[in-house]
Amino acid sequence: MDDFRDLYQQLILDHNRSPKNFRNMEDATTSAEGHNPLCGDEITLYLKIENGKIDDFSFMGSGCAISKASASIMTTLLIGKTVEEAESLFEKFHTMITTGEKTGDMGKLAVLAGVHKFPSRVKCAILSWHTMTNALHGNEKLTTTE
Repeated sequence: MDDFRDLYQQLILDHNRSPKNFRNMEDATTSAEGHNPLCGDEITLYLKIENGKIDDFSFMGSGCAISKASASIMTTLLIGKTVEEAESLFEKFHTMITTGEKTGDMGKLAVLAGVHKFPSRVKCAILSWHTMTNALHGNEKLTTTE
């Protein structure tokens, strides 16, 4: 069990050090900003959506390792998915991150499953996801975990 925990921690640290899709996107069709005052996480998401499909997805910002890893994994999983698929994965992730219950195969997101044991860190992991749903629905209001 310790080997799995160590592996998960290493994957989170790897995504923190070298986040995927960590860049500004000039031709984004929608974007949204998020802030977690408790931890100081700040994120801006950029999505390029065409014909109901996420063609490109990137983010910029600063935050803790859990926040950056969550955003990094999220962007890699959602590129090429439909808006409906993104919303469905949000619901599954939200359930896992708040209760620890996995609804189906969570793939790379499983590395964040243990976060539910640390309520103050749940906000770090879920910030980018709530920000993403705001971007998908054109809500330009700042997403906050408070």
